[in-house]
Amino acid sequence: MHMQRQKSFSDLRPTLYLVPTPIGNLEDMTFRAIKTLQEVDMIAAEDTRVTKKLCNHFEIQTPLVSLHEHNEWQKREWIVEQLQLGKSIALVSDAGMPCISDPGVQLVEAVLANDLPVVPLPGANAALTALIASGLTPQPFYFYGFLAHKKNEKKKQLAQLAFMTDTLVFYESPHRIKETLQVMLDSFGDRRIVLARELTKKFEEFLRGSISEIIEVCDGLKGEMVIIVEAGDGAAADIWWETINISQHVEHYIDQGMMTKDAIKQAAVDRQVPKKQVYHEYHQL
Repeated sequence: MHMQRQKSFSDLRPTLYLVPTPIGNLEDMTFRAIKTLQEVDMIAAEDTRVTKKLCNHFEIQTPLVSLHEHNEWQKREWIVEQLQLGKSIALVSDAGMPCISDPGVQLVEAVLANDLPVVPLPGANAALTALIASGLTPQPFYFYGFLAHKKNEKKKQLAQLAFMTDTLVFYESPHRIKETLQVMLDSFGDRRIVLARELTKKFEEFLRGSISEIIEVCDGLKGEMVIIVEAGDGAAADIWWETINISQHVEHYIDQGMMTKDAIKQAAVDRQVPKKQVYHEYHQL
């Protein structure tokens, strides 16, 4: 992409506005967000039923169109066309910031690729809301979002994060929370964590303690969750791969875009074993 310079408030072209919505408490909607949703020509919503309730509450009459993870690829070109025809559009997700663990990234890329302005509004975000009340060092922090659903993939992801010296921030759903915490315990050791759930809602709750302590009390907890994990000391930097086998080690680098031969070479360097040994095990010779 060529260099771009956007002056958000002197550019009179039709604009894509990224508008955060409340993560639970409707009073967290900003005056500017309401005004923007009222004034644009249309609202692109993750789930139009959810956004319709929000619009009804704030007396917003703007037409809604659907943009979710399954249709974003096709819908983005149509939305770009609408902007080119002179219509301004607001993008919202069901809760919180668009594009953060929610649809919108592909749309933003397409709009910018067509030299059209993208203007973000500040607002509710679950990760930062949980982080500032966690009692753990708030920066530097590393926002990961949702881990993989499959246990083996989750193990690989957490093994790579174990060496980091930043506070770690994750999202998780209630039916996967216990397994995720158990894998964290195995990967990180018994670090201090904070589990925040039902943020901004009536049953908002923060559980602060060690991973093992939180595992004991997380059965039956409901609501979308944020997990804040205290920073590691970096001691695991050279052994993030200790919990996976050689084939998984090679696959990790291939997943990152390496050629197979380069992945084999890097795994051999990591493990300080002959490249031939890694080659044979990976190819099951």
